[in-house]
Amino acid sequence: MPLWQSFFTQFDWRSLLDLVSQVFAALLCIILHECAHGLAADYLGDPTARREGRLSWNPLRHIDPFGLLCMLTAGVGWAKPVPVDARNFRNPKRGMAVTALAGPLSNFVLSFFMMVLAGVMYNHPMVQSTMTWHVFLYLLRLVLRIAMLSLGLGLFNLIPIPPLDGSKVLFSFLPDKAYFTLLRYERYIMLALFAVVLFGFLDAPLNFCIHHVMHFLCNITGFPFEILSI
Repeated sequence: MPLWQSFFTQFDWRSLLDLVSQVFAALLCIILHECAHGLAADYLGDPTARREGRLSWNPLRHIDPFGLLCMLTAGVGWAKPVPVDARNFRNPKRGMAVTALAGPLSNFVLSFFMMVLAGVMYNHPMVQSTMTWHVFLYLLRLVLRIAMLSLGLGLFNLIPIPPLDGSKVLFSFLPDKAYFTLLRYERYIMLALFAVVLFGFLDAPLNFCIHHVMHFLCNITGFPFEILSI
């Protein structure tokens, strides 16, 4: 048998398709998250993200290689932060908090709509009859993967540790002196966060939250929670 024919016969196409869907889901969640930050900032008076071309569906404008790798391996991660100039906000701390919240909120909305779509696909035989079983199963897996990754990204970014979005919300309640002091040490705290993610210290609490939120979403969308990991 020729080498090229041997390669294609023994190649695991399912693993390749799973990898493609995982990368697609991660990129979609990241791009939506970052565009939501930029749109919120733009609405509140800061055009920096729009001016620098960050309100774009081009993944290369948003990818942080290590953050993407974490999403693909650990299910949580981050992207290259959207540039925001708080001086353009009428109330800088409040503007930063709203801009920060827009990212996780967009992920929760995406996760909800993906679970609605999963419920429709699973519960309506007419949808299943329009495609072969293998195509239907692949698309259903993709929809569920997007829902879970988006939820994980949103929850992870709500953790109040710099540079995650939750810290911007927390900082908005602090006095100005404490706020700017913490911002000065943000990069050092970020290194500690990398280590925490790398060694899996956040896995248990995040998985607990994802499990219960997904259970709630399954209840309201009609998708059976028992087969969530198909």
